[in-house]
Amino acid sequence: MTLRTRRKRRLTAEINVVPYIDVMLVLLIIFMVTAPLMKTGVNVNLPKASAQPMQNKNNAQPIVVTVKKDGRLYLNVAPHPGQPLSPAKLQHIAAHQIAAHPQAPVSVKGDGQVNYGNVVRVMVRLQKAGASNIGLQTNGVSPRQVQNNQSTDQTQNAD
Repeated sequence: MTLRTRRKRRLTAEINVVPYIDVMLVLLIIFMVTAPLMKTGVNVNLPKASAQPMQNKNNAQPIVVTVKKDGRLYLNVAPHPGQPLSPAKLQHIAAHQIAAHPQAPVSVKGDGQVNYGNVVRVMVRLQKAGASNIGLQTNGVSPRQVQNNQSTDQTQNAD
């Protein structure tokens, strides 16, 4: 009778993570490719000003009205954000959005070359739609640039 020594095999619990890494890399590539396509909006040349950004405390989607140089109006929460709206249609859609999301920040993004009266008329429409606080969007600049612009304006006004 031969004595056989039996070894007890111990079970090892391992998770193979290689497939998970492959999936994550594929998802990363997909998101990197599609993220630039998700950017919606209308291109305008915003005026430059040094102002503090508006605080969105409740993480609601902001309601942004864009006023192009030629006076066309766009609304980011409209069914088709890239299509211009009439002032009445803009007010109607904005009223529904403001009623549904009363804490959402409301702002106007006007081109730097747009007639100031057009921006004021849009703000009046937004107030009639129920917006109590309306912000104006600008491109941020450093305080040094503002100081340089002010000194240039003062020398032009002195002439």
